[in-house]
Amino acid sequence: MAKKVVNTTGKRKTSTARATVVKGAGRVRINEQPVEFYEPAVARMKIMEPLRLAEHHVSTVDISVNVKGGGFMSQANAIRTAIAKGLVEYTGDPALRLSFLGFDRDLLVSDSRIKESKKPLGRGARKMRQKSYR
Repeated sequence: MAKKVVNTTGKRKTSTARATVVKGAGRVRINEQPVEFYEPAVARMKIMEPLRLAEHHVSTVDISVNVKGGGFMSQANAIRTAIAKGLVEYTGDPALRLSFLGFDRDLLVSDSRIKESKKPLGRGARKMRQKSYR
């Protein structure tokens, strides 16, 4: 029988996280670093949310996440989405999916909000050059 491997992605602003879920002993690594040492603590707590909601499933799998782009909170949100999607896909448990959706919809649905693009003749998305008619 082939080894079961699930690859998922999570996105937030310009951050992209790719998670790989395989059978294992409950190890969670982010960019080759154990999640327990991930800094800052606020981001670590955000990442731990799907792991705490699915404790009985997490102890039987190894999760490896690669994340790049954006800031640390944006990366944390992308990571938690990738982990939650991977766990739901790996286990195929509808109760787990419902518990994730009940806790926070962003666990399974990537946040689509992005920075508004700059417009011509302006300094940014909304600020325009001042006009003087004198």
